[in-house]
Amino acid sequence: MKSINIQQKFLRTCKLILFFFTIAFFLNSCGPLKYKPVDARKVSPNADDRVKKNIEEGKGFRLMGGKKGGTFDFASSNYLWRATLDTIDFMPLVSANYSGGIVITDWYSENNNENESIKISVRFLSNEIRSDALDIKVFLKECDGSLNCTINQNKGKLSSELMASILRKAARYEKEGVEKNKKKNPYINSDLKTQ
Repeated sequence: MKSINIQQKFLRTCKLILFFFTIAFFLNSCGPLKYKPVDARKVSPNADDRVKKNIEEGKGFRLMGGKKGGTFDFASSNYLWRATLDTIDFMPLVSANYSGGIVITDWYSENNNENESIKISVRFLSNEIRSDALDIKVFLKECDGSLNCTINQNKGKLSSELMASILRKAARYEKEGVEKNKKKNPYINSDLKTQ
């Protein structure tokens, strides 16, 4: 019984030592804090001026010592993606893969018409709002009374109407996003106007 207690104490002690060495390693890897004194005559006392200068110089909070911030494309910030999902939100989705750039709906029929249904796939070729950024395919499934079904790609005006609707919504979302960003950070937008 005593040997089990001694072994347990030894294991606890080893775990504590390992824990403290791990903490010490990570704290040491952070390196010393870099303090760079500045001349108060060269730095504006106005916080807005300092923010503008830091933005122009690309300074800001960074993790892991990165030199530049990355570009992050999230589904909620991609106007084409949002517009597509909003346009076909009445249809059930089979797959919506943002990283793969594709949205596929399930078969959908209006008024419970079991003999005719459609399926839509939207493939994203670009994040830019333009007519060649999307590849929209509409499939039509027609069944007779004995459940013999044929599936054909519908190349009619439905795909062009979907394209027009998605592009209009995406353009509206982009305009709203630009206006929202102007209100949030007037310094960045003032730089954009001069370019």
